[in-house]
Amino acid sequence: MAAPKKGRGSTGGQGRPGRALALILIAMVALTGGMFLSGHTTPRLGIDLAGGTSITLKAKSQPGKPEAINETNMNTAVSIIERRVNGLGVSEAEVQTQGASNIIVNIPKGTNSKQAREQVGTTAQLYFRPVLTVTGGEPTPEGSASPSASGSGKPNATPSAKASDPETASDPKTTPSASATTQGRAVTGALTKDTTPTPSAPGAAETPAATGTPDPATAALEKKFTALDCTDKPARAAAGDGVKPEEPTVACSSEGDAKYLLGPAEVSGTDVDDAKAQFDQQRGIWLVSMEFTDKGSKKFQTITKKLSTQQSPQNQFAISLDGEVVSAPQVNETLSGSAEISGSFTQQSAEDLANVLSYGALPLSFSEDTVTTVTAALGGEQLEAGLIAGAIGLALVVIYLVAYYRGLALIALLSLLASGILTYTIMALLGPAIGFALNLPAVCGAIVAIGITADSFIVYFERIRDEIREGRTLRPAVERAWPRARRTILVSDFVSFLAAAVLFLVTVGKVQGFAFTLGLTTLLDVVVVFLFTKPVMTLMARTKFFASGHPWSGLDPKRLGAKPPLRRSRRVNVRTDHPKEA
Repeated sequence: MAAPKKGRGSTGGQGRPGRALALILIAMVALTGGMFLSGHTTPRLGIDLAGGTSITLKAKSQPGKPEAINETNMNTAVSIIERRVNGLGVSEAEVQTQGASNIIVNIPKGTNSKQAREQVGTTAQLYFRPVLTVTGGEPTPEGSASPSASGSGKPNATPSAKASDPETASDPKTTPSASATTQGRAVTGALTKDTTPTPSAPGAAETPAATGTPDPATAALEKKFTALDCTDKPARAAAGDGVKPEEPTVACSSEGDAKYLLGPAEVSGTDVDDAKAQFDQQRGIWLVSMEFTDKGSKKFQTITKKLSTQQSPQNQFAISLDGEVVSAPQVNETLSGSAEISGSFTQQSAEDLANVLSYGALPLSFSEDTVTTVTAALGGEQLEAGLIAGAIGLALVVIYLVAYYRGLALIALLSLLASGILTYTIMALLGPAIGFALNLPAVCGAIVAIGITADSFIVYFERIRDEIREGRTLRPAVERAWPRARRTILVSDFVSFLAAAVLFLVTVGKVQGFAFTLGLTTLLDVVVVFLFTKPVMTLMARTKFFASGHPWSGLDPKRLGAKPPLRRSRRVNVRTDHPKEA
């Protein structure tokens, strides 16, 4: 009687291991090719291995708010600064508080580390203020000529901007000059006019709106406005220091060629929901588009409605960032919902501005206390020591595998090589992709992964040897051992990955690098065991060296103490012939 035929799936894929091997080999070739084509043939290194810049920021007390320097605001500033530098692609940046008023920012050497340094202490206090008066940027001594209060000193004095519609924004116009006395009177008139609910007639800015002596605050603002020299960078940066959002102030353009008298802030940076840099194909310029929150949209609609009824320059609103006017568009109709800042932006400057606006304003003002360069000498020595330790550990693993598993050690070493190639290429590609940087804890995670990967091979090999001890030949043993080994490997790797995920979520800084690397290598262990180790073991079982149980194969039945081969019992029919009776 013929033996029953085995079903197609009875061998567990034994007949087609080439498909799995082809898949993982294609993945390895693709990753390696992508690594070389991208030009990133080595992983990015963290600050402890590559060096970088360490910046100490000192919080400054704000006028009238000495209590602003507190633990809550410091922690908020740390969170914002960390999101900013990582938003620029500078991963592994360390941001932490030191004492009650200092923040330490460690930025690893990288493509965008310079831009990150420029933005770590930027307060990004954004306000939309109505323009009351605008003149040239230079101070106006008594009796000299200067632009009048109703225009700017130069065409295109500030970057142009628009608020939803390109036709609603234009640059200020150049007008005849006036004396400093006239300029001072215009300040008083503009301040008085800003408190009047109804629009004034054209030219009202050039005559006092009220008679008599102005109040001391107005007089001080007049003096500050006429004396302000926007061509002096320190004076330009300090023009609006100590001014509250609800108070009028003076400010300079970011280029220093115009100065403004501005009314109280109507919209703030906290009302901006999102900001991004865009390239306007029609005008051929870079701009920053902003989307407001629901509350901010209503505020923006209110201010544009008010400004659209005014005469120039009172129909402009200034976009003030950290006390400097980056744009001052005219408004001719009521707008809401979104705004665009445009002007003399480069791609980098537009992206930098969008970045600080997207991640919010710092709750405190900071000054750079110290800036030091961190060398990679110490980290390099530690890395060398770590690599030596890893090499020793790997050598001990190899010696153990060869001594105990003999021929099976070849399969383990090939699997470790495949895992190493996948890990290295993925780490190299993750640098430019997500900003992943390899630091010392991450190197430790990769070394620990060697043991996790080797453990998976040992589990499978021991299951095979158990099947041989039961008296089965190698090829059936390989297939019968796989389901039980697979379950054990998956459970073990799941526990390791879960631990890495929890560690990544609850920690910060360098420890996250360890957790990320451990989780990545754990996932790759599953890929390698399923798509490489198992198919290679199936192919090796077909060779005479392993199938015959060679003493050096690691699968010698005699050395393993195998039972006699399992044989099917045969039924023997005994036939007895009885002689016939005579």
